[in-house]
Amino acid sequence: MFGTVVVGVGIAGLARIRDLMNPMPSSPSEHLKLLGFVSRRSFGSINEAKQISLEDALRNKDIHAAFISTENKSHEETIRMFLEAGKHVLVEYPMALSAKAAHELWELAEQKGKVLHVEHIELLTEEYKQLKKEVAGKDLVKGTLHFTGSVLDENKSGFPAFSGIARLTWLIDLFGDLTVTSATREKQKDKNYSRMTVHFQTANKKPLTWIEERGPGMRREKKINFCFTSGCLENFPEAPRSSVGLFMQDQNFFAKKLLGQVSKEELAAEKWRILRCLDLAEVIQQYCEEPEKIYS
Repeated sequence: MFGTVVVGVGIAGLARIRDLMNPMPSSPSEHLKLLGFVSRRSFGSINEAKQISLEDALRNKDIHAAFISTENKSHEETIRMFLEAGKHVLVEYPMALSAKAAHELWELAEQKGKVLHVEHIELLTEEYKQLKKEVAGKDLVKGTLHFTGSVLDENKSGFPAFSGIARLTWLIDLFGDLTVTSATREKQKDKNYSRMTVHFQTANKKPLTWIEERGPGMRREKKINFCFTSGCLENFPEAPRSSVGLFMQDQNFFAKKLLGQVSKEELAAEKWRILRCLDLAEVIQQYCEEPEKIYS
C-alpha cells in the first residue's frame, strides 16, 4: 500500500480526494490509501479525510506519495519539497511555468528514484481517443486548433502557452514533434481579452496553427480544422461516454507506475512529450513577449 496526501482542495483536489476514497474495484488504485489533505484554508475534514499540515505531510513516513492540485504558480516549489522529502509526486499540468524548472524537477525525481507523474487528462477523454483514431495514418496538409475559454488570472495560472499546454499536448501527440515558426499575442486590457496565435511546422514542414483565446463570458470550446491529402476534418468524431472518470483513469496510471507496471519505453516517450511541450511553451512565450502587443 502507498500512503497518499492531497495538496490543494480546489475542483481537482476534491476530485482526487473522492477518487482516492472510492478506488475502482480490482484496479491499481486499490494500492493507494489517502492519509490526509493539505490546504491553506481550514476545513478540519472532507468526506472523512482529515486535514494535516504541510510539515506533517512532508515528515510522515507513512505518506509515500503526494497529489499536488494547487494553483499553477506553486507547482514547482511544492513538487520540489515532496521530492526532497523522498515522496513520489502526481501533479496537475503544467508541472512548472518554465522549461528549466521542469527539467530540473525531472532530474531531481530521477536522482531520488521517485515517480514524477504529470496529469494530462486531455489525452484520456473519449473525444480525444476518437480523434486520434481518425487522424492516425493520414498525411497532414495543414491544420488549426482553436480554443476559447473564460479569463484566467495569469499571476496564478502562468502565461497562456503554459496554462493552455493541454492543447499543445494534443498537437504533439497527434502530429509528432513541432517547431515554432512564429507566435504573437493580442491583449485588450480594458476588455480582459487575450488571443495567442502560434504557428508551427511539423517534421514534414506542414503548417499547424494553435489559437488560445480568452475573454469574459467566452464558452469553453475547442474547434478543429485538420486538412489531410484525403480530405478535411472539421468536427470532432462521435465519442461514447466513458464509464471511468478522467481523474480515476489518471490515478490508475499513476498507481501502475508506483507498482512498476509501466514499460521503460512508455515512460521514456511520456517524459519526452511532457518536457518537449514545456520547452515549446517557453519558446512561444519568448516570441510573444518581444515585442508584446498591448491594446489598451
